[in-house]
Amino acid sequence: MSDHTADGLRRLVAAFLRTHDPSGDRTGFLRARFDAGLAWVHHPPGRGGLGAPPHLQTVVDDAFAEAGAPDNHPRRNSIGLGMAAPTLLRHATEAQCQRWLRPLWTGEEVWCQLFSEPDAGSDLASLRTRAVRDGDDWVVDGQKVWTSLAHEARWAILLARTDPAAPKHHGLTYFVCDMTAPGVRVRPLRQATGEAEFNEVFLTGVRVPDAHRIGEVGHGWRIARTTLMNERVAIGGRPLPREGGMVGVLARLWRERPDLRTGGLHTQVLRAWVRAEAARLAALRLRQLIAAGQPGPEGSAVKLSFAELSQRISGLEVELRGAEGLRHDDWTMRRPSAPDLLGRTATYRYLRARGNSIEGGTSEILRTIIAERVLGLPAEPRVDR
Repeated sequence: MSDHTADGLRRLVAAFLRTHDPSGDRTGFLRARFDAGLAWVHHPPGRGGLGAPPHLQTVVDDAFAEAGAPDNHPRRNSIGLGMAAPTLLRHATEAQCQRWLRPLWTGEEVWCQLFSEPDAGSDLASLRTRAVRDGDDWVVDGQKVWTSLAHEARWAILLARTDPAAPKHHGLTYFVCDMTAPGVRVRPLRQATGEAEFNEVFLTGVRVPDAHRIGEVGHGWRIARTTLMNERVAIGGRPLPREGGMVGVLARLWRERPDLRTGGLHTQVLRAWVRAEAARLAALRLRQLIAAGQPGPEGSAVKLSFAELSQRISGLEVELRGAEGLRHDDWTMRRPSAPDLLGRTATYRYLRARGNSIEGGTSEILRTIIAERVLGLPAEPRVDR
């Protein structure tokens, strides 16, 4: 096997491409790439990787992209790739990893996240969905909400209460739920944009095999924290080029439409650009720091910054455009896999950005995490403690 260096991995990719046609069968190509350890290179052999340093992932991805190889539709399976996979890798058994990781990475099986509930959003540990042991199965009853991709998902990471008598953080267990199982009902939630990215999910007598339990009974909160920390990095820490994302839309508008400029807005646009660039570099540094381990609470700061910047930038774009910025292009009810922030109108971006301070942990909760776990400030009084 080649050494775990950038040149060594490029040679591995070149050798792989000599025997696998990137223009042929998409699924077969991706399966073979996973089996060759060229999916997540930092994963152990047999789990899509080579045990190589994580920072070399971009070397492999770039080499495949240059060859015109198909990707695994990362936007369509963002929860699976960004949240479920790292959780499974750290906490699942070998048999569970063998069953789920390859079809997750190839995109054959989409994943969603059954965490939030109508009365347990910011205070997730107070959730009420129950899982009761019945032989080799658990019977699950409850309701989840704000579930992205539930309408497309094959599997879901599920947090449920298995011991109602235990303190709320200690009575939870982590499962993988089959979204095609009897008793699972998905209903769309229409948003201010007109679309329904999110769903509410009703679980009525859903049987989950004990073999689909991740970790020990009652240890679900510890495992869920792995998911949540990865979620915040996945939302706020995506790698972007300079002027990538919504700040690029604003900057291009400023350059191309001098008729819209004003002195007051110039200062605001400049400040937004500087903050966006600082946030991009901070996210890049964070990804480098966590490459060899698991995300820490610092991911909360990245996600908080992302939410505030998205709302500030989208608001500036609407203000800069004036009356034309108030036109909404389409109110058609759709159920997309992901928001189209760059392909739609300013109004769409403005409305969609309102949700950034709620999804993946509210900004209020993230500030508390930063204060207590990053800055070391005294904890807020809590009745559940």
